[in-house]
Amino acid sequence: MAAVDRLRAEGFEPGVPIGIGAFVEEEGSRFGMPCLGSRIAAGVLPAEKALRLTDRTGVELRQALEEAGIDPAGVGPSPLMQRMGTFVELHVEQGRGLTAPVGVASSIWPHGRYRFTFTGEANHAGTTLMEDRHDPMLTYAMTALAANKQARLAGARATFGRVAVEPNGTNAIPSQVTAWLDARAADTATLESLLAAITRLSTERAERDGTTVEVTAESVSPIVDFPAGLRDRLSDVLGGAPVLPTGAGHDAGVFSAAGIPTAMLFVRNPTGVSHSPAEYAEPDDCLAGVEALAAVLKDLAK
Repeated sequence: MAAVDRLRAEGFEPGVPIGIGAFVEEEGSRFGMPCLGSRIAAGVLPAEKALRLTDRTGVELRQALEEAGIDPAGVGPSPLMQRMGTFVELHVEQGRGLTAPVGVASSIWPHGRYRFTFTGEANHAGTTLMEDRHDPMLTYAMTALAANKQARLAGARATFGRVAVEPNGTNAIPSQVTAWLDARAADTATLESLLAAITRLSTERAERDGTTVEVTAESVSPIVDFPAGLRDRLSDVLGGAPVLPTGAGHDAGVFSAAGIPTAMLFVRNPTGVSHSPAEYAEPDDCLAGVEALAAVLKDLAK
């Protein structure tokens, strides 16, 4: 909105309409589906499937919308999609790859979320001999270590950031551990190889622990290569702004996959910290981002 205000202040009259989009659930933090809003708007995720998504407490998206006073019947592809000529997203860079105030994205790494279900045997923590245990927590722990090592070897990313334990008692050996893996890599082959290696090592460990492991892909997003012509055009408009890939998922990736010419602009992150209260960007860099987006919109809409 600040970029549009900037253009209005200049008296710029676009040759084509400029629209502003806001999409819910980019992180997929509640219903487990990243970029939920943009997936629905783009028609990538059917409305009925979206409305059946549940949060951790079992509440469906349909119910959550109704409780918020929103009619679920309105969920579905946006009619504006037919009029969208180009989509440009401005976002803080979520690593330390950008050293200039503003950059242009070249691609988004392929990434996926995978549910690992480790099953063993619940028992008493005080009376069960160590050699008699079938402890799924041990299998999970070794899997997390294996994921870290394999990702380092592949130059990729692997993170277990969420775990659920049953029965979750201090004095009980778990009967089941469910853990969610976020895996990312520069290309599809590396991502698939990484997942295969982690799954193999986890399965081998489960055999030694007397447990089992089941792996389920909850969401997988392919690599997104932004159009080179559009990418280079934006870089030139911004005086040769640096071009770099990102390992983070974005709504721009959804629209690109839907066939809409898409580009991304990044604002420098001085620490590289993201998904944390410590994430921030310098005010001057944020203002540079506004100026960059305004310049890009002016070029595309003239």
